[in-house]
Amino acid sequence: MRKYAVIGLLLLAVPVPAAAGELFGGVYVHDVKLPTNLSGIEGGMDLQLGYRGGAIAKLWRAELQPYVFAAVNTAGETNYAAAGMAARIPLGSRAYFRPGVGIAVHTGSADKFYRTDKIAFGSRVLFEPELALGTQLNDRLSIEASWVHMSHGQLRGRENPGIDNLGVRLNLRL
Repeated sequence: MRKYAVIGLLLLAVPVPAAAGELFGGVYVHDVKLPTNLSGIEGGMDLQLGYRGGAIAKLWRAELQPYVFAAVNTAGETNYAAAGMAARIPLGSRAYFRPGVGIAVHTGSADKFYRTDKIAFGSRVLFEPELALGTQLNDRLSIEASWVHMSHGQLRGRENPGIDNLGVRLNLRL
């Protein structure tokens, strides 16, 4: 047992290159009625907190970054967590566009029939595409206007109301 502890300490002493990630947090209007969903029946705000890893690849001018986040609804409606991949695409010296796609799990209804009190997502696991438009405020801070959508894309049946959340988030580069 002691041998494994020594090996573990030696591994911790080995220098590794730093991958600069970022923390982000935001406030979203929950379940906004848009043409991309059939819902608009849940209320409240979503408080989102997440982490975006450092760039793992560069395609053209875009940096690909893995992300993970959780969102808690202030009205006790659907909460969710997601993980995926986003690309940061520069639009000049300070502005950027950030599309992303991931997989989400939620605490809402997984029913496959229409409900008037809650969104019946039809599945516990959903696709989670998102878009953001942001600006770099300084070396470490940026701010984004963001759209987060979740649905199962009719892979789990025809009932697929989806949900759209619109908000703003602040990013802190580590």
